[in-house]
Amino acid sequence: MTLWRKFMVGCLIGMGCQSYCFGQEGQELKLWYDEAARSWVEALPVGNGRLGAMVFGDPYQEVVQLNENTLYAGRPHGNDNPAAKQAQPEVQAMIFDGKYDQAQQRINETFFTGINGMPYQTMGQLKLLFPDKREVKGYRRELDLQKALVTTQYKKGNTHFTTQVLASHPDQVIVMHLTADRPGAMSFIASMDRPGSYQMQAADAGELLMTGVSGDHEGIKGGVEFSARVRVEHSGGTSGKTANGIEVSNANTATLYISMATNYKDFNDITGDPLRLSKNYLDKAIKRGYEEIRKDHEQDYRKYFDRVSLDLGESEAAKDPTDLRVKNFSKRDDPQLVALYFQFGRYLLISSSRPGGQPANLQGIWNDQLNPAWDSKYTVNINTEMNYWPSEITHLSEMNEPLVQMVRELSQAGKKTASDMYGAQGWVMHHNTDIWRITGPVDGAFWGMWPMGGAWLCQHLMDKYAFSGDEHYLRSIYPIIKEASSFFLDFLKTDPQHGWKVVVPSISPENAPSLDHGASVGAGNTMDNQLVFDLFAKTVQAAQLLQIDQPLVGEIQRAMAQLPPMQIGKWGQLQEWMYDWDNPEDRHRHVSHLYGLYPSSQISPYRTPKLFRAAKTSLEARGDESTGWSMGWKVNLWARLLDGDHALKLIKDQLSPSVQKDGTQKGGTYPNLFDAHPPFQIDGNFGCTAGIAEMLLQSHDGAIHLLPALPTAWDKGAVSGLRTRGGFEVEMAWEKKRPKRVIIQSSLGGQCRIRSYFRLEGKGLRPATGQNSNPFYQTPSVKSALVSPKAEMAPLFLDKIYEYDLSTEPGETYELQAR
Repeated sequence: MTLWRKFMVGCLIGMGCQSYCFGQEGQELKLWYDEAARSWVEALPVGNGRLGAMVFGDPYQEVVQLNENTLYAGRPHGNDNPAAKQAQPEVQAMIFDGKYDQAQQRINETFFTGINGMPYQTMGQLKLLFPDKREVKGYRRELDLQKALVTTQYKKGNTHFTTQVLASHPDQVIVMHLTADRPGAMSFIASMDRPGSYQMQAADAGELLMTGVSGDHEGIKGGVEFSARVRVEHSGGTSGKTANGIEVSNANTATLYISMATNYKDFNDITGDPLRLSKNYLDKAIKRGYEEIRKDHEQDYRKYFDRVSLDLGESEAAKDPTDLRVKNFSKRDDPQLVALYFQFGRYLLISSSRPGGQPANLQGIWNDQLNPAWDSKYTVNINTEMNYWPSEITHLSEMNEPLVQMVRELSQAGKKTASDMYGAQGWVMHHNTDIWRITGPVDGAFWGMWPMGGAWLCQHLMDKYAFSGDEHYLRSIYPIIKEASSFFLDFLKTDPQHGWKVVVPSISPENAPSLDHGASVGAGNTMDNQLVFDLFAKTVQAAQLLQIDQPLVGEIQRAMAQLPPMQIGKWGQLQEWMYDWDNPEDRHRHVSHLYGLYPSSQISPYRTPKLFRAAKTSLEARGDESTGWSMGWKVNLWARLLDGDHALKLIKDQLSPSVQKDGTQKGGTYPNLFDAHPPFQIDGNFGCTAGIAEMLLQSHDGAIHLLPALPTAWDKGAVSGLRTRGGFEVEMAWEKKRPKRVIIQSSLGGQCRIRSYFRLEGKGLRPATGQNSNPFYQTPSVKSALVSPKAEMAPLFLDKIYEYDLSTEPGETYELQAR
């Protein structure tokens, strides 16, 4: 019996099956629609981490848009500009002299190469043209999140047609299965095309083969060779070649197996054989058949998806199509849509990021263009990191592995950038990269002069350890974070005015202090200081855990003590820059200086209450409505501010229609629940999923906080499978916002400190005393480094909080309840 089922049985027996004891099993986790998709952002996504497809569900001309996650323009290359090394002292002097505009101009002249990264490109599309033009009735298409299956159903005349589409990870193919409830009713022509150049041929064996090479871009010649195959198998009827593809006539059923591959092997090697790979995948899949593939696909997928259940209550609106629910969400109570959206984010991560593949890019793996917005690359000044915020807390740690591998590769490429551009040891990268792992700056100084990408990505490496406690993994990533710290030990410069060690030149991502000057470049920006502090602190932590590099630990600790403190400005805000330049009317989408609140844990109501208030002031000034991903970040920030009602308000802003009546778009959500920047960026989906989890459970501030930011509207509910730092798994049911039953499973053992707004009781539970002895809950002191002396005052909320300690053993389960 699963832990969750034990929990539910315990509820039924011990509590008399009260109203809060309900499971997600009775709720349909489906996106569904009563008409075919008219645009790409209405189509439904399937993916297996490597292959992706968008299914339109058109009963007259079905379109399945296809992606393979290594199909990028260009070929292996770098984008470092060695001229930066000579210009760096001049630029730093300009910035320290307050000549920001001149410094920015000089950086543009010497730090950039004009190579800004290669775009992620669509493979193309499969089309099925149905000759039966009779009126369609009873139409429904849906994405079943529990099965990772898109189904389209409708009737033409007296015949009921069904199409199912899935992307199998075990078999590495996409499969379409078409059936009709009357023999001989299935007829169509299958063809393929793409917006770029390609070669197409139809084989006698009922197979389409499309081949080609990725595009040229910014002077880099395309070198990714690709192969896409579609094999049509059918029962009954006949099939044959046409000028445009393969025609199937009067079949009973048909199954289309779609296989794709490229010559990409790694960021330095494109010697693979896409023809052989795509053929091998296809031949193996066909031998197994649709039913066996579907069964194994579902079993493989559900071993990840079923780990977490969330029930926020049933909604009358659940009977409506999903696009209508989004349209009405701000006006109608629909907590079930929030649970669906949360699980949709987990579905997208499983579908776009699997071990052995590429990490989810700006659009996951789904893109229908050759030159998508922002090239659909990896923007690491927030967006790539946001993609992985839900991975650990929502029990999808394995999906983190492609990101970890990318950071390993970036640390290799970034050594050359550190040496060639800055004359520094270690490794560095800037705000953007692609499949070729470029690490030099892109897009010009205003947006790209930010050498902090590696520092932020290293936080994810250590977060994965914090949730797992895997020492073998820690040893494998330690050289990466050590070398990232080595870069900053070389790169930090002493600010002549304050004597602080600062990052210079740099920016506060994509923003500028418009009240003082229009340039973005500067020194000692708040986010940079926070990132370096976290990088240094986690390098020290890892070295001490592994009992190595003690001289380096001492050097890092001395540098940490010289970092600038976080500062509170003249209108009570947390300063974004080293100087008090913040504009209270600034509504910029980036809230970079609040990194210290989330995803970091440097700002706390218990340890740094004045900074906590200042962060809230800054967030209030930025406002709520923004681009979709920014609203997703703000859900997490308001959860960390322990304000569940405001976090829910941001979820409502996020779950509002992006496409307006006049055809314009704003930040929000598309009909298929994709996040709208606009256009589509997947980070908003992942950010909001993480934010919903953060409202229910937090473990960053020395304890596991149960229901820390529960909004009034979520009066009762249940959640299972959420993970915390230190290797704990938590399940809860609550009523009237009280945690009626809590089950904690410990995988590593050790002291579990629990924080609650209500008194708790349970075997082994005792009042908390002193600092948590669990090493995974030690928070580095920021008093000497990042908190100015005037920030000291009494902690917030302690009169409303109960804290308990629970000694745990590995593999044991503990049950608590509210008094």
